[in-house]
Amino acid sequence: MQILRGLISPDSQPVALTIGNFDGVHLGHQALLEQLQIAARERDLATAAIVFEPHPREFFTPLQAPARLTNLREKMERFAVLGLNRVHVCRFNKKLAQTSATDFIDALYKKLAAKYVLIGDDFRFGKARGGDFALMEKMGQQQGITVKSMSSVLKGGVRISSTAVRVALSEGNLHLARRYLGRTYSISGHVEHGEKVGRKLGYPTANIQLKHNRPPLSGIFVVRVRIESGEIVKGVASLGVRPTIELNGKPVLEVHLFDFAQEIYGKHLYVDFLHKLRDEMKFSGLESLTQQIALDVGQAKDWFIQNGN
Repeated sequence: MQILRGLISPDSQPVALTIGNFDGVHLGHQALLEQLQIAARERDLATAAIVFEPHPREFFTPLQAPARLTNLREKMERFAVLGLNRVHVCRFNKKLAQTSATDFIDALYKKLAAKYVLIGDDFRFGKARGGDFALMEKMGQQQGITVKSMSSVLKGGVRISSTAVRVALSEGNLHLARRYLGRTYSISGHVEHGEKVGRKLGYPTANIQLKHNRPPLSGIFVVRVRIESGEIVKGVASLGVRPTIELNGKPVLEVHLFDFAQEIYGKHLYVDFLHKLRDEMKFSGLESLTQQIALDVGQAKDWFIQNGN
């Protein structure tokens, strides 16, 4: 899969194209990409997607922007698994925000040789969100390009969306989030050096780099960790601001791996969230915190025994 910066094409090969943020790459996104693949095969086209970085709402209202479900690397990995040929990552900045809807559409046709465009039924684009499906379809007809919309995907009567996944995760409902995503929710990142508080308490942790400061869930979780070497290790994770350790702290993802003593600083890990044990709490001191960690570890190990994972 090729990853390209901006609306540039390495060749003149025409493409079947889709556009969106694709945060989480949930079942709705997957259905759209599957439909794109079908249309591309029928027309002998390559498949391509346009995504924006940062998310437009992070650009316009950073404090009110939704929590990210996936960082850019995770999104690209999901696209590769789903078989996309090409992804165009467009930097969302002032210039792009001021681009009119008609100029944006014109660029798709002239710069990317789009011959088929598939977008979600609620997709809006261009300056002040002035573009919609009707405009893209009208301009497509003038250029001899097929433009189609994809209806929402429902699960149990609920429209699958990034928002629905965020709500499920914020409520600690990992089972529901898994239904919407079609996979276990995970966060990936490199292992960084931390303050080594866990080691001092007798429970050393791997501190996972968070690309964004507002994860969509928090608390104490049963997790399965996939190391870049291919090894899979069970563990328990804390994702939150560590109120017992510091005041007004930033979110931190710390994972205690069971029966594991390898050096993994700098390694890239995938943390699969399997079950929520409890919310984050502030304890009276480190002794009380250590006692609770022991209980969390015991409950996590019991969960693995009961669930056969």
